Amino acid sequence: MFTIFLAIAPVFGLIMLGYGLRRGGIPSTEFWNLNDRLVYWVLMPALFFAKISTADLSGGLGSYAAILYVGFFAATAVGWALGLSLSAPTATSLMQGSSRFNTFVALAIAEALFGAPGLQVAVLGSAVLVPVVNVVIVTVMTWRLGGSNRSVLRGLIRNPLILSIGAGALFNIAGIGALPVLHDMAQILGNAALPIMLLCVGANLKLRGLSGSKRIIALSMLGKFVVNPGMVILAALILGPDPMVAQVAVIFAALPTGVATYTLARELGGDALLMAAIITVQTLISFLTLPLTLMVARMLL
Repeated sequence: MFTIFLAIAPVFGLIMLGYGLRRGGIPSTEFWNLNDRLVYWVLMPALFFAKISTADLSGGLGSYAAILYVGFFAATAVGWALGLSLSAPTATSLMQGSSRFNTFVALAIAEALFGAPGLQVAVLGSAVLVPVVNVVIVTVMTWRLGGSNRSVLRGLIRNPLILSIGAGALFNIAGIGALPVLHDMAQILGNAALPIMLLCVGANLKLRGLSGSKRIIALSMLGKFVVNPGMVILAALILGPDPMVAQVAVIFAALPTGVATYTLARELGGDALLMAAIITVQTLISFLTLPLTLMVARMLL
């Protein structure tokens, strides 16, 4: 466990550095807000496109996808069931906290533990999960909160992560390969994505003025830190994928929920303040739960 913790400690160190820089006013609040947009609209799409367009998709992706989906849908179902007696805004925040994950942190930890091959596997996992997660969660939230299906569909179509994954997949299927200049630019931008993104994750944490039911926050961690990784480990034991693929799948399952959940809760009418509390508490707790979960997974798998 100590070896795993040392490997991923720099990832969490950058998160906490981002928190300290923003709270210290360095350089400014406007800077961090613009950085969020830069990561979301430029750097992460460039990373996805560069990796997916040139990846080897010839084998093993089916079992990998199945393992990831088992964990996600199980956690989503648990979050939904636990929220049946709650108000719609509270229930949807609980569901997001139970099932969604921080894609950016997954990529950073996979690279920290397994190097470039781990990052490649994590990017493929993102390609498998991100479109499905967005469609399922947004659709269920819209139905529960009574939002506009048209506006939700427009948002999904314009999602830069989904668009970059789709473009990379098309390039890959067409056999175009790496194009000079285009892929060089995408690779350079992608290399900048992970450190900047980790700083932004920390900058978005809110330790002061958190509001939300401790019970709801605890229930969200049941789905996120117990059900999701537990089901992924069980599925991996049954399907028997490559050990590194199984470990990266566990990383996705054991991550805290992503900061994008706050934006979605605010836009669709969910409980955004509760969502902010879930994000912050889960991120802090994951400093301990993630290495422990990865150690257990390594012993079992």
